[in-house]
Amino acid sequence: MTATMVTPRTTTGPGRDEPRAPTRFGPARTLGQSLTLTWRSLLKIKHSPEQLLDLTLQPIIFVILFVYLFGGAVSGSQDTYLQFVLPGILVQSVAFASLGVGMNLSSDLETGVFDRFRTMPIARSAPLVGAVLGDVVRYVVTVTIVLGFGMILGFRIGTNPLSALAACALVLLFAFGLCWVTALIGLLLRNPRTVQGIGAMLMFPLTFGSNLFVPTSTLPGWLQAWVNINPITFVVEAARALLIGVGPVAEPVTKVLISVAVLCVIFMPLSLAAYRRRT
Repeated sequence: MTATMVTPRTTTGPGRDEPRAPTRFGPARTLGQSLTLTWRSLLKIKHSPEQLLDLTLQPIIFVILFVYLFGGAVSGSQDTYLQFVLPGILVQSVAFASLGVGMNLSSDLETGVFDRFRTMPIARSAPLVGAVLGDVVRYVVTVTIVLGFGMILGFRIGTNPLSALAACALVLLFAFGLCWVTALIGLLLRNPRTVQGIGAMLMFPLTFGSNLFVPTSTLPGWLQAWVNINPITFVVEAARALLIGVGPVAEPVTKVLISVAVLCVIFMPLSLAAYRRRT
C-alpha cells in the first residue's frame, strides 16, 4: 500500500492565499469617493423623480391645511398666521425629509448594494457619507419649495436677503445633524417600512411638541417643559428671528449650533459603528 503525502498549503509568501490587509485611504480620497457616491444618490432622484413627491406635495398640503383651516382661529387672520407658521413648517418639512436617508440605507442593505460596494476599492465609510450628503440636496429642494409656495400665498421676509440665507443654512445644518439619527435607525432596522414607522414616531413628538404651530405660552405647563428643551423649538425660533425679525437671534442660533454638535458627536460615530457591523 502506497501512502500519499499531501503537502500542507502554505499561507505565507508571495502569490499565496495570504489575507490582505484592508486598504486605507487618506481623507482626500475618501472625500472624493464620498462625493462620487453622492452623485449616485442624485442620479437615483433623476431616474426616479417621484421620490421628490413627498418633499414637494407634503409641505404644500401642510401650509394650506394649517393656514386656511386654523389660521383664523389661532392668529385672527390667515395672513398673520402664515407669517408665524411658515418658518415652522420649513423646519418640520426638513425634519420629516431626513427620514429618507434611513430608509434608503435600509433598502440598500436589504438589496445587497453595500455588499457590492465592499468588493470595490473604496473607503468603507464612503457609501454612508455619500448617502448622507446626497440627502442634503433633498433638503435644499424642500426649503426652496416651502419658501417659494409661501411667498406665492403672501409670506414676506421681514429682514434682509442675508438673514434669509442664514435661516435656510441653519435649517439645512440642523437637518444634516438630524439625518445621522435616522441613518442609525436605518442601519439598525432591516426593513425600510419599519424605519419609516419608527422614524415617524420619533418625528411627531419633536415637531408637534414644539412652538411650531402655536406660541409656547398657550400650551399647558407640563408641555411647555418639553417644548423649552426641544431642539426643534430652537430651530423654529432662530428661523423666525432670521426670516421675519421676531425675537432674539443670538440665543436660539447658539442653541441650534450646540444641538447640531451634540447630534453629530453622538450619532455619527454610532452610525459608522453600526455601518461597519452590518457591512
